[in-house]
Amino acid sequence: MSSTLITNARLVNEGRTFEGDLRIENDRIAQIGKGLTPRDSEQVVDAAGRWLLPGMIDDQVHFREPGLTHKGDIASESAAAVAGGLTSFMDMPNTNPPTLDSTILEAKYELARGRAWANYGFYHGASNDNLDAIRALDPKKAPGVKVFMGASTGNMLVDNPETLDAIFRECPTPIITHCEDTPMIDANLKAFQEKYGDALTPEMHPDIRSREACIKSTRLAMSLARKHGTRLHVLHISTADELALFEKGPLIRADGSRKQITAETCVHFLHFARPDYATKGNLIKCNPAIKDVADREAITAALADDVLDVLATDHAPHTWEEKQKPYAQAPSGLPLVQYALVAALERVHEGKLTREQVVQKFAHAPAQLFDVEERGFLREGYFADLVLVEDVPFTVKREDVLSKCGWSPFEGTTFRSRIASTWVNGQLVWDGSTLVGKPAGQRMTYDR
Repeated sequence: MSSTLITNARLVNEGRTFEGDLRIENDRIAQIGKGLTPRDSEQVVDAAGRWLLPGMIDDQVHFREPGLTHKGDIASESAAAVAGGLTSFMDMPNTNPPTLDSTILEAKYELARGRAWANYGFYHGASNDNLDAIRALDPKKAPGVKVFMGASTGNMLVDNPETLDAIFRECPTPIITHCEDTPMIDANLKAFQEKYGDALTPEMHPDIRSREACIKSTRLAMSLARKHGTRLHVLHISTADELALFEKGPLIRADGSRKQITAETCVHFLHFARPDYATKGNLIKCNPAIKDVADREAITAALADDVLDVLATDHAPHTWEEKQKPYAQAPSGLPLVQYALVAALERVHEGKLTREQVVQKFAHAPAQLFDVEERGFLREGYFADLVLVEDVPFTVKREDVLSKCGWSPFEGTTFRSRIASTWVNGQLVWDGSTLVGKPAGQRMTYDR
């Protein structure tokens, strides 16, 4: 039996911070307490007052495998994730081939086995013609079904009204949605092209993929969810305007019931805003678009106020060469997992969020929302997915990026916290400067 004792930590869990020790036995948290005595042959890690958090669960990543592995793959991107304190991920279905049936879904799980540094789950996708596959989905096999209600990377737009209605009526898992109205975006793009020709710039992106397009599509998804009583999770909220549509309050209410409709935002919407296009350009081009400073501030406040329930990344790597193309040809998406947690903790240093809130939105809430078994919390008997954080500044450098694409939108940024250690299923996989051992990720399971 392997055993590790982490002493003198400040544990952040379930709304409180407390000093204590934590013992790992094999892949589980065996004991949490104060003054725990080291055992013979037990490895002891003195946290020396550093912050011990449950590993983050990222409910929205694009690790690009299969079919797009020149951008990233399960091994490379999960390595970047554990270096950033993210110990579990849920990967999107817009790969090649798209994950539109159970056979392809299981093939993706097989690709991850033995190669993923973090724990893994894969979404089933929706299309205009795979309703039978969605009906047949075993709800224990995937965290949810992803519905692209706006066109983005890949060709998975669901725009048939009858099919969309049927998916919301019959889906056996939570539905997660990308909400942007494609006809409205297409009209905006045409208008900008008529006015500017080939001289489109990244600064125009938030006007082409407009807030109105987000609002219209989000309203449609919510109306379908209410009509059919569907559990709906709306991804990557990017505007202040959408916030008024969502219920304020904890994900799990005092009576034990859960919100039917939930919403998520992403770390880049907390960090960047329209003025950053002047220096970052296509490097921060993503769908939905990063919008105004006022949106950024409202979204951050909405996380603190329990209007938004989950924080994620929407990690989506593209090569440097792809991002150097003219605006209209450059793909949308940012590589984020390696620096997502420290970027979120900047909002703590600024006094806009608390550590407890970051842990709730980035670890507890994804576990609760998707019924993840025995992960996302510091609890005895749970899997030992842990991250040790120290308040030591560091500056992001390109040579330190582990994502296969080899660049980060945070290059040159100095963060006030860093990841000192990451454990996945009880194994130390990141020691603060390098990967340790071998991939330890397991397939996540769901209590449904």
